[in-house]
Amino acid sequence: MRLKDIHAVVTGGGSGIGAAIARALAGEGARLTLIGRRPDPLEAVAATIPGAIALPADVTDRASIDAAFDAARAAHGPIGILVNNAGIAPSAPFARVTADAWRATMATNLDALFHCCQAALPDLLAAPAGRIVTIASTAGLKGYGYTAPYVASKHGAIGLMRALAAEFAATPLTANALCPGFTDTDIVATAIETIASRTGRSEAEALAELTRHNPQKRLIAPEEVAAAAVWLCLPASASITGQAIPIAGGEVT
Repeated sequence: MRLKDIHAVVTGGGSGIGAAIARALAGEGARLTLIGRRPDPLEAVAATIPGAIALPADVTDRASIDAAFDAARAAHGPIGILVNNAGIAPSAPFARVTADAWRATMATNLDALFHCCQAALPDLLAAPAGRIVTIASTAGLKGYGYTAPYVASKHGAIGLMRALAAEFAATPLTANALCPGFTDTDIVATAIETIASRTGRSEAEALAELTRHNPQKRLIAPEEVAAAAVWLCLPASASITGQAIPIAGGEVT
């Protein structure tokens, strides 16, 4: 129980990586608040974690985030860990990306980080060992075709963590990004379906097209990302800040 009674807020906690991180943090004794847009998945995950609460909120809306964080504090006390996991990953040829699609991706993948980090900042700075862990992507470290808004937003997410790490280096607060390769989540399942429908390939062929970017030629398990997130939240990780850590089964090139 290395994180006993520390209040952890996880956005996008209703599925995939967010749910895995929530369970892993709870396994170390943390008190969990799950935030996201969809109440049913949030509540389903919260029901599997003793004491966890689910707070539906729009991470792109500051007033919604402020209200949710206030409710989280009322339930579990000051926030000691913030995990920014909520995200979307639309795909389209760059020439067909609309301004609305670009803005929606930035709002969810980057603006939301601003809202959540700023809303939690007073608590995190007051904590003995405040932690911000942002789930970025290997798309924050390199380019991928047909996902320009996603790639740009994830590069921005890593940049924000580096900026916060530099600004608060003299405090106990750390800020890091985890950069999973293609991971076994609903987003990747949707991508596989999209590739198959648009190209006529089988789903197995579509999966192979994605996993070829992971050096081990397999999907990353959400639990692998969760284990790294827990490590970054431990007191022993105090010297790890401003990092973008790939979880992709090898070197990202």
